[in-house]
Amino acid sequence: MRVAVLSSGGKDSAAAWWWATCRGWDVTHLVTVRITGGDSWMFQVPGTHLVEHQARLADIPWLEVETKGVQEEEINDLEKALAQLKIDGVVSGALRSDYQKSRIERMAQRLNIKSWTPLWHQQSEAHMRGLIENKFEVFITGVSCEGLGKEWIGRTLDAESLSELEELAKRFRFNVDGEGGEYETLVTGGPHLPGRLELFGEVHWDGVRGTYEITDVQAIA
Repeated sequence: MRVAVLSSGGKDSAAAWWWATCRGWDVTHLVTVRITGGDSWMFQVPGTHLVEHQARLADIPWLEVETKGVQEEEINDLEKALAQLKIDGVVSGALRSDYQKSRIERMAQRLNIKSWTPLWHQQSEAHMRGLIENKFEVFITGVSCEGLGKEWIGRTLDAESLSELEELAKRFRFNVDGEGGEYETLVTGGPHLPGRLELFGEVHWDGVRGTYEITDVQAIA
């Protein structure tokens, strides 16, 4: 089975990628949708260019698809790009967005390929604990909700910090898996990669939300 994995570089994309490799499938491309406008109805906006470093580390071709993020047009731009690939299907890390999942499935039907969403409706805490147990290095690149302060930016999740995150999620009533945009991630290592990435940068914080501005990335085999 030849598949392309839709990847923003974050934890859910990484988990979906690993799922495909565990099935023995040939991941022919990592495909990243880069939003050139202000926002997107379907795709992550910040930091997606960093998928290139993951792809290079894994020796997998990286396909970047530019789109302005206009509703319905962005899925059409993705469809045009995937139509050029010789693949049997597409794998995505959608968790609970019916809007995203339904559009990817309809796109796959038009392309006469399969669509897989292996994380669909996974229980939030179980999903996050599974990532940590399977040694995914989940680096927090940004936070934007009450309860997550400056100290979380640039932090890599482990069992201890995940327990702390779970407590904060209960207290401040946000999604522990970040599905509501509470935080953004970049996976720097895990079972799907032959090595890991080391990130260098600085924290930007406005008192309410913040990001980790990455200035350099080094691959470690």
